[in-house]
Amino acid sequence: MHELLLNIVAFINKINEYMFAPADSLLERLPFAEWLIDALKDSFHMLPFLFFIFVVIEVIEYFYSNKMSQLAKYSSKAGPLAGSLAASFPQCGFSVIASTLYTKRLITKGTLLAVYLSTSDEAIPVIMSEPSKIHLVVPILLTKIAIAIIAGYLIDFVLDQTKSRRNNEITDDADDEQGCCKHHINKPRKRDLIYHPVKHTFNVFIFILLITIGLNYFIFKIGGEENLQKYFLHNSVFQPVITAIVGLIPNCAVSIAITLMYLKGAIGFGSVIAGLSSSAGLGILVLFKKNDSLKDTLKILLILLFVSMFCGIIIQAVYN
Repeated sequence: MHELLLNIVAFINKINEYMFAPADSLLERLPFAEWLIDALKDSFHMLPFLFFIFVVIEVIEYFYSNKMSQLAKYSSKAGPLAGSLAASFPQCGFSVIASTLYTKRLITKGTLLAVYLSTSDEAIPVIMSEPSKIHLVVPILLTKIAIAIIAGYLIDFVLDQTKSRRNNEITDDADDEQGCCKHHINKPRKRDLIYHPVKHTFNVFIFILLITIGLNYFIFKIGGEENLQKYFLHNSVFQPVITAIVGLIPNCAVSIAITLMYLKGAIGFGSVIAGLSSSAGLGILVLFKKNDSLKDTLKILLILLFVSMFCGIIIQAVYN
C-alpha cells in the first residue's frame, strides 16, 4: 500500500512538473524578487497533490465517517485506542464528532483527548503535497498516535471517567455537524465528493501561499534557511511550549503554518509534535459551544496543552 501511494505521488509529480513548466518559465521572467517567485512556484506546485489527497479523504469520509464515529462511541474500554487511530487519518471533522459525542457523555474524557492529540488537521496533506517530504508522515503519525493512546488511558484511569449516560442509555441521535468549508459531516452529500475537495483545496492553497510568502520573505531578510533556527529558539524548551500554545487556535492555518515551519527547518521535531498535538481544529469550538460545563471545557484544554507541551519538550530533548 505504501509503495503504491509513493508510485501514485511520483506519477502526479511528473505530470505536475510537465504541467507547470510553462508557468514556471513565465514566473522566472517576471521582475519579481527570487524569494517571491520561489514561494509562488512552491505553492502552485502543491495544487494537484492537495486536490488528489482531498478527493481521497472525501471519498473515505463519505463512506466511512459514520462507521468511525460509531466505533468511537461503542468501543468501551478501547475508546482511546479506537479514537486515536480513527483521528490519525487526515479527515475533516472527526474532532467535531468526538466533541459532540463527549458533550452527550457517549465517550470518555480520555477518548476525547486521544482524538484531539491524534488529529493533525491539515498537516498530513501539506506534507504529502511535497513528494520529497513524504517520509516525514509516518514518524509524525506514529508519535502522535502513541502520545494519544497513552495519554487517553492515563486520563481515564486518573479521572475515573465513565461514558455512561443516564442509566447507561445510549442513543443513536446525531446532530448534523458542519466541518471546514461548511460541509456536512454526519450527513454527507454526493456533490461534496467533488465540491468540497475543490473548495478545500482552494482554501488551503491560499493559506499555504500566504504563509510561504511570509516565510520566504523572512528567510530572505535573515540571510538564508541556515539562520532560521537561531530566530526560533533552537534547542530551547520554550519552542515546544510556544508551538503548543499556538496550536490551540482553532484554525487550519495554524497547523499549516506549524507544518511549513517544520519543513523549512525553523522548528524541531518535538515542537511540530507539540503544536500539532494541541491543534484539535474545530472540535474545540464545538466543545465550548455545546459542553454544559465551562469549567470542564477549560480543564480539557489545560490537559491538552500540558500533554502537548510535556511530550514536545521531552521529544525535543531526546531528538536533539
